[in-house]
Amino acid sequence: MPDRTDAPTPGVNRRRFLAGTGLMGAVTALQGLMGQTAAHAAGPGRGNNRGTVAPDNGGYGPLQPAGPDGELLLPAGFTYTAFGQTGTPMRDGSPTPGRHDGMAAFEDEDGTLRLVRNHEQSGGGAFAAPSYDPQAAGGTTTMAFDPEAMRLVDSFPSLAGTIRNCAGGPTPWGSWLTCEETFTGLDTENPHGYIFEVPVDADGPVEPVPYKAMGRFTHEAVAVDPATGIVYETEDRGSSGLYRFVPQTPGRLSEGGRLQMLAIKDSPRYDTRTGQRAGKPLAVEWVDIDDPDPDSGDSLAVFNQGRAKGGAVFARLEGAWYGDGAIYVNSTSGGDAGLGQVWEYRPRGRSGGQLILVYESVDPDLLQSPDNICVSPNSGGLVLCEDGSGGDMLRGVTDRGEIFDFAALNSSNTSELAGATFSPDGRVLFFNVQSPGVTYAVTGPWGSGAL
Repeated sequence: MPDRTDAPTPGVNRRRFLAGTGLMGAVTALQGLMGQTAAHAAGPGRGNNRGTVAPDNGGYGPLQPAGPDGELLLPAGFTYTAFGQTGTPMRDGSPTPGRHDGMAAFEDEDGTLRLVRNHEQSGGGAFAAPSYDPQAAGGTTTMAFDPEAMRLVDSFPSLAGTIRNCAGGPTPWGSWLTCEETFTGLDTENPHGYIFEVPVDADGPVEPVPYKAMGRFTHEAVAVDPATGIVYETEDRGSSGLYRFVPQTPGRLSEGGRLQMLAIKDSPRYDTRTGQRAGKPLAVEWVDIDDPDPDSGDSLAVFNQGRAKGGAVFARLEGAWYGDGAIYVNSTSGGDAGLGQVWEYRPRGRSGGQLILVYESVDPDLLQSPDNICVSPNSGGLVLCEDGSGGDMLRGVTDRGEIFDFAALNSSNTSELAGATFSPDGRVLFFNVQSPGVTYAVTGPWGSGAL
C-alpha cells in the first residue's frame, strides 16, 4: 500500500521544536528541522558492532562517587541535584505521586525548563481532577526547573486517572504524549490502553482525552518525526510490533489518522528477536491496521492484525526517541542472549525506509534490559536506561555503536532507571529512579566524551 512518509510538514515553531524534542543545539536547529545533521549523518546504525565496548568508557573514564552527597556514581567532573521525590508536596499541597518513569524536558520562555514526568501507577484512585478514570492512579506531573540554580521551582499534576503511564515522547508542537502500558481497565466503564496528550504550557491538570485512532494496546513509548508529523509507537509485549500513526493533519492528533505496523519488505512475518547482524539494513514497508481500537479481551488484537498482513515481530519494544532523521527504539529482551537490542529506523523519502540493528548485548555486564532511551543533542550518541536484574545503570552508545557506562546508583537499590532526557541546550541530563521515586539532574564536561 502507499507509503506516507511524504506527508505535509506540520507547522513547527522553532523554539517549541527545540524545547519539545531536546534533540540539537541552536547551531544545528535548522538542519535538524530539515531531517538530519551533517555531523551525524552516518548515525549509530552504521556501526557493525555487537557487544563492542567504547575505549576509556566513552572518553569519560571510570565512574566514581559524585557530589554533592555521593548518591550517584558518575565520571569525574560530573555533579547532580536530586529533586521531585515521591511524597513531597506539589503546588496544590498534594503529595508527588510515585513510580517515576518516562519524561521529557522543554524550554520555557523565562529560561526555566519544564519537565513532564510519567507515573507508572495503577489502582488506588486518581491523584488529581479532572481524571479519565477516578479509580486509576497513573498520570503525569509537570515540574519547573531552574537550570542556572539547578533547583526545582514548581511542580503540579498535569494528567490524572490513567493506568501505568510508562513512557511516551515529546512532540515538535510543544506537548508530551503519555502512554498507558496496559490493555485492561480496573473494572470500570472506561477502557484503557491509549495515548493521551499533555500540553507543556498547561498550568494544571488537563482534561484527559484518549487518542483511540492511535491504537489500543500495551503501549510503551512514542517518537515523532518533525519533518512529517508521523508518530512512531512501541508495544511492550514479548511478541510486539513497531507502529506508526500517520495523522490526517500533522500536529493535530485528535483529528485522527491511520495506524500501521512495520513489516520487512519481501520477508513477511519477519522475526527480529534473534539471528540479527548489526549494521545490516532491512528494507521496510508498512501494513495498515484495520481496527486500531478493538473491542476485544485480547491484548494482542492490534498486533495480530498487523502480523496477519506480514508485520515484523520484536521482543518487548520499549523506549523510543527521534534524533538526526531517525527513530531509535529499544528491544528490551531481544537478541541471541535475550539481553537487549537497540534498533534504528530511518525513513527514506517515498519508500518505506530501512531498519538497522545498532547494538545487541552479549553480556549483562555491558547492557541488560534497555528500557527508556534518548539521543544526546551534543553528539548524537544514545543514553539507555536499564531495567534488568540487579543494579541498573545508564549506559551510553557512541555514534559507532560502542557501549559504555555513564551513571549508576551508589547503593543497593535495584530499582529501574527511567526517563533519561537532556535539556534542549544539552547542558543537563535528567533521569528518574522509579522507586522510591526521585528525579536527578546531572551536569558536567559532556564534550570530554561520547555524549
